[in-house]
Amino acid sequence: MASILITCLLLMFIAYFEPTLPATVIEDLANLHPPSNFNTTIVSNCLKNPSLRYCGSSPMDLDAIFKFTIVASHLCNESKNPNCVESFPKINLRNRPKITPLYLSFTFFWKYCPITIFSIDLSNNSLKGTFPIDVLFCTQIHVLDLSHNGLSGDVPIQRLSCVTNLTILNLSYNHFSEIKISDSWFFRRFNSSCFFNSGILPSHGRYKIKTVMLLLGFPLVVVFTVGGLWWLCFRRPDFLPRVLQNKRKFTTVMLKAATNGFSKKNMVGKGDGFVMYRGILRDGTQVRIEIYSNNRGNHREYVEECKVLVQLRHRNLVKVYGWCSNRNIRALVTEWIGRVSIETWLSESAPCWEHRYKVLVGVLKAMCYLQEQWPEIGCDIKTSSLLLHENGDPLIARFRIGENSTSNKIHRFGILVLEMMTDQTLQEEFKGDETGFVEYVKMLYPRKLQKVIDERMKLTENTFDETRQTICIGLTCADHQTCQQLSIGQIYNMIIKVHPRTNTY
Repeated sequence: MASILITCLLLMFIAYFEPTLPATVIEDLANLHPPSNFNTTIVSNCLKNPSLRYCGSSPMDLDAIFKFTIVASHLCNESKNPNCVESFPKINLRNRPKITPLYLSFTFFWKYCPITIFSIDLSNNSLKGTFPIDVLFCTQIHVLDLSHNGLSGDVPIQRLSCVTNLTILNLSYNHFSEIKISDSWFFRRFNSSCFFNSGILPSHGRYKIKTVMLLLGFPLVVVFTVGGLWWLCFRRPDFLPRVLQNKRKFTTVMLKAATNGFSKKNMVGKGDGFVMYRGILRDGTQVRIEIYSNNRGNHREYVEECKVLVQLRHRNLVKVYGWCSNRNIRALVTEWIGRVSIETWLSESAPCWEHRYKVLVGVLKAMCYLQEQWPEIGCDIKTSSLLLHENGDPLIARFRIGENSTSNKIHRFGILVLEMMTDQTLQEEFKGDETGFVEYVKMLYPRKLQKVIDERMKLTENTFDETRQTICIGLTCADHQTCQQLSIGQIYNMIIKVHPRTNTY
């Protein structure tokens, strides 16, 4: 009775299979369920032939097995086997592009693949996608033909190697990925014509090209890699991770990049043996780059000097970021304060006496710091070299290593005091004649000071007296004999007594 019911169902399935859409076929097949005594039939079959694949499954999926029997019967007839009641030796879906994808979608069929099948032909069906791996559930097959399709991706060599009886494997005219040389042993079992235009076997011509490219390309990659690392380490270390950067050491390439190739647009000053540029580092920091034309001694000495300068910390000293030193260039990189020098400030802004006095105190404090902490470091305190911060503080921006003469430092401070207090026109008259300038001020001191004092300060009676005292200190410091008997600390004590209200500066 059960066999009659199954046969009827098979006839119904065959009748509407071809004209219906695959989605409808799958839907109708899903609605089919085994009859009540189907389990008895399956058990009986397993007792007669235990090698049937569904006999080994526990528990048995009766729905899947029932659908398998229906599809198997229909596929056997579609493959034109002579006697499907007795045997099912081959699956032949060659040139059947409409139904082949549908059969391949029936995973339950391939899972219980009939053990009598020895040949599977799915050729010439324009199949797409990857290798139909479900067909390899049929591990007993001798022939598998997937030629003339559009399959791609990797060939499952490990699964194929489990099909031990396979003697004919045709994968020609597909688009599979080229195998590894180490996997080529598997395909030696078969005729090479079975893999023609499959993309699997490496082309000897292409292999030779790849070998040549590898032999040539690998050294080039090494050269470019080493060259790139060398460029990063010795030319643009600012591109390295921060933990690998030497933040104090700059390269010529870095400085060129920061100043647009040392362009004139970025040049902010020029002096005897040096040129100053404004630059922007890769991290956005604005810097002042001072490049020396005389190379300032040998490389090692210059680097040792710079290592000292980067340690300076005082509110009236420009912060030194680092240096550049090689055969072609010596440079010092400091913070960017602006272009306003004390000289420019005096000539253009006409500052009051209190602000001028504040600048002198600030400069003297920085000199005291250097004398106490770094006595080997001198500084340039000319009005053209001193900078003015936007908050009004003076900043020493240029340094000299090895200047140990305290008397020279005090003398230079005395000249600065006189330049800060006297008229700009007078200074122009004595430009280049420092001795004559000091002697002229000394000659008019103290009764005729009005002739030399910068009238733009608009002094009151009190501030005039304080100016007079300040000029007196300046003349004392500028005197070569007297300055040898003084210390910078003594000068500081003298200057702060002139205007006690600024002692907290």
